[in-house]
Amino acid sequence: QVQLVESGGGLVQPGGSLRLSCAASRSIRSFKNMGWYRQAPGKQRELVASIISDSSTNCADSVKGRFTISRDNAKNTVYLQMNSLKPEDTAVYYCNAVAWVFNTRYWGQGTQVTVSS
Repeated sequence: QVQLVESGGGLVQPGGSLRLSCAASRSIRSFKNMGWYRQAPGKQRELVASIISDSSTNCADSVKGRFTISRDNAKNTVYLQMNSLKPEDTAVYYCNAVAWVFNTRYWGQGTQVTVSS
């Protein structure tokens, strides 16, 4: 069973920065893509950013220019650098991985990000 462990969430003021980390229990090369999703209270979970096996990335329009997804294969870790944070970025952020085999999806437990003054 794959485990994804997120860390790095917390409380930050508007305009601040946070870096989320997602550590996988096996080589992230075994996944066809990995991504970060978020879910705010009363809203559906949405894709924030994703990175595929060749390191191509994709970001939601709402975070383009502010958030950056990256990966460190040696550490089996995916990062989400979040800059210029806004109150509307407040949500629980989840790491996601999709395996090559059967497109099996794995989720982390989530980490809370709160942007407030």
